[in-house]
Amino acid sequence: MTLRPIPVILDGDPGLDDAVAWWLALASPELHLLGITAVHGNVGLPLTVQNTGTVLALAGSNLPYFAGADRPLIREGLSAASVHGQTGLPAKHLPQPRQGPQQEHAVDFIVRTVRERPGEVTLIPTGPLTNLALAFRLAPDLPEKIREVVWMGGSTGHGNRTPAAEFNALADPHAARIVFESGVRLRMVGLNVTMQCIATPERIAALRELGNRTGAVSAELLTFYASVYRERYGLSGGALHDPLAVAAVIRPELLDWRNMPVDIETQEGLNFGRTVCDLYSTTRPANAKVAIGVQDADFFALLLERLGRLP
Repeated sequence: MTLRPIPVILDGDPGLDDAVAWWLALASPELHLLGITAVHGNVGLPLTVQNTGTVLALAGSNLPYFAGADRPLIREGLSAASVHGQTGLPAKHLPQPRQGPQQEHAVDFIVRTVRERPGEVTLIPTGPLTNLALAFRLAPDLPEKIREVVWMGGSTGHGNRTPAAEFNALADPHAARIVFESGVRLRMVGLNVTMQCIATPERIAALRELGNRTGAVSAELLTFYASVYRERYGLSGGALHDPLAVAAVIRPELLDWRNMPVDIETQEGLNFGRTVCDLYSTTRPANAKVAIGVQDADFFALLLERLGRLP
C-alpha cells in the first residue's frame, strides 16, 4: 500500500543547516510541501527571506514562500552570524531566487492553510517559534487542527548559545512557551540528539562526491561552520541539527522518543531560554514527545541519498 504524502509547511531562518534540511524535504516524496515561511533568527528577516528563495532556486523548485516575523515577541533579537556567516548562506556562486515571496504574511498563510486542511498539516520549524506563536494567538483554534509540530530546538540537557539554552529556544523563549503550552501535538528534536549527527570530513567528502550542485553547495556550507564546532565543542565537524528534524517526519523510527513534560524558562537569569525537560514525568502529564536517541548512520545515509536526487 502506498502511503499518502504528508502535507508539510517548513518554517525556518536559513542559515546553512536550514538550507540542507529544506533540500532534504524537497527531495523526499513522503512529504507534500505546501510552502515555506521565513522568520528572524540566524540572520535578519530580509536575509532569511532572500535565502529561502535561493534554496528553492538551487533545487529548481517554485514552491511559494512567505515572509514572517522580523523579531521576537518580547526580547531583543539574536543573531547567529558568527556561526552561519553574515549572509546566512556563505557559499559561492549561489543562484538568485527565481521568484519573490508571496504578498501574504507567513502567519496568515499558516492559519489559512491549516484551516483548509484540518488535521492534515505538519509544521517543521527549524528556527525560533515566533511565527507559530503568533498564529496560535491569532487563531486559538489552530493547535487542535494541526496534525503535528516537529521542532528542531531545545535540549534535554546543555545549551549552545548559553550553557542552559539552545539558540532557537533562546531567540524567542516566550514564543516557545506559547507553543509548548498550546496543547498542539508536538515533537522536539533537540541538541541532545542533533549533536550526535556530525558532518565529519568523510561525510562532507561524500556529499561533494554526489557530483551535483546541491551536494557541492551542502559540502561547502557544512565546511564553513566546521571550525566553530572543532574549536568550541571539540567535534570533528558541524552538527546536522535541522536536517534531523525533517528526517524525523520522513522516518520517525530513526529516533528514539519519550513522552515528557517540557517547560520553557522565560525568567531572566542563568536559565533564560532553557527547555526544562522532566525526563521521568514526575511533575505533570507530558506535553511533548522528545527525541532521546538517534540512529546516526542511517540518518546520514537517508540525507545523502535524497540530496543526490536534486540538481
